[in-house]
Amino acid sequence: MPKRYRIEHDTLGELRIPAEALYGAQTQRALENFSISELRMPRSFIHALGLIKSAAARVNADLGLLDTGVAEQICVAANEIASGRHDEQFPVDVFQTGSGTSTNMNANEVIAHLASMRSGMAVHPNDHVNLGQSSNDVIPAAIHVSACLALHDDLLPALERLCATLTGRAAGLSDIVKTGRTHLMDALPVRLDQEIGAWCTQIKKSIQRITSGMQHLRQLPLGGTAVGTGVNTHRDFGQRVAALLSRETGIDYVINIDLFEGIATQDAAVSMSGQLKTLAVSLMKISNDLRWMNSGPLAGLGEITLPVLQPGSSIMPGKVNPVVPEAVAMVCAQVVGNDTAITVAGQSGNFQLNAMLPLIAHNLLQNIKLLAGAVCALDEKVISGFFVNSEQLVRAIKSSPVLVTALNPLIGYEQSTAIARRAWTEGRAVLDVAEEMTSISRAELESLLDPLRLTGKQEK
Repeated sequence: MPKRYRIEHDTLGELRIPAEALYGAQTQRALENFSISELRMPRSFIHALGLIKSAAARVNADLGLLDTGVAEQICVAANEIASGRHDEQFPVDVFQTGSGTSTNMNANEVIAHLASMRSGMAVHPNDHVNLGQSSNDVIPAAIHVSACLALHDDLLPALERLCATLTGRAAGLSDIVKTGRTHLMDALPVRLDQEIGAWCTQIKKSIQRITSGMQHLRQLPLGGTAVGTGVNTHRDFGQRVAALLSRETGIDYVINIDLFEGIATQDAAVSMSGQLKTLAVSLMKISNDLRWMNSGPLAGLGEITLPVLQPGSSIMPGKVNPVVPEAVAMVCAQVVGNDTAITVAGQSGNFQLNAMLPLIAHNLLQNIKLLAGAVCALDEKVISGFFVNSEQLVRAIKSSPVLVTALNPLIGYEQSTAIARRAWTEGRAVLDVAEEMTSISRAELESLLDPLRLTGKQEK
């Protein structure tokens, strides 16, 4: 059956559009101009855009600038957009006009089409849906709104759950001593709860940094319109929309005290991207620690055993690999790469507008989504279920020549070194060699060289 089309027009003339499409001429032109990738604006971004369009219509009606009936129909359609009912009607490529105008008009056209079709009224995408707005303030606002929602609803709760799991595991491992490592070489003993506690502190500090950064993302440039001067909008529009969005989402949005800065820059997004990169670095370190600790089972460290999730090799029977830490590490690499792109995009604010807004939106929201998923996987499939190979830890720590460090204050560095070298070359315990090479009693040596004591914790 031949595909059916309808004819619509914009300021450049007539255009053929698929008959079933809810979008209009400007969206169609974007499709024809930007067939660059298969990447589309994230669902979370479209959600935020729908919320903004609904709030804008309600505010404009309250200000007496928009017919109440038209506003009601816009709100219904915009809320459907926010809920995801019409995602297939947002086909515009991420790599489009740098202001995101194509996506803004995509939303305006779909909302206007739905509102007109259902009400019989002539709802215009520019004159009604976009009233008091510009792509230049709407798209930056949508970046901030969507990022705040994704952080608040997904990433931060996942991080809190991971912290709770790490805290619980650490509490049950406070008497387990293992060999510390610096430069991947044996070092002084540490307790397993200290090692896990350090991971937990990394996550807690990321929570603090992300939460702090959100105060800047909560600032919206709505009401600035094209360049920050607020032409063609009511002076109360932006603040009222922010207040309404706050009531709808539970997040305290406010208007940027400097609308020019809010439109011209993406510093808040760049800063948050940096915090997400820091979190990625932390998760990479934790994942790699877990991989090393799990290595073996015979020729590696073998300190822990990760949960068995799937066969590890297509050719080596019985092999099991640390698949989730590997997946998390890949996520972290992607986040770091996305952050680099956001950094480059962030400095592309020429005069009164950043010209890489869709890229920033896509990469920032992808990073939040990736990290939230990775954190959940690490929490549920690794941290909560790994097994500690206590016997292996005890064997390793008892044979470690590094324990002799505890004798430095009594016999000096050089004699301690001699004891360590002899213990290593002869394959003997430091305790036995130290008893032979010093005048310190065995009982005192046992106390001084006790691994648990060296971690700062006295045996009960």
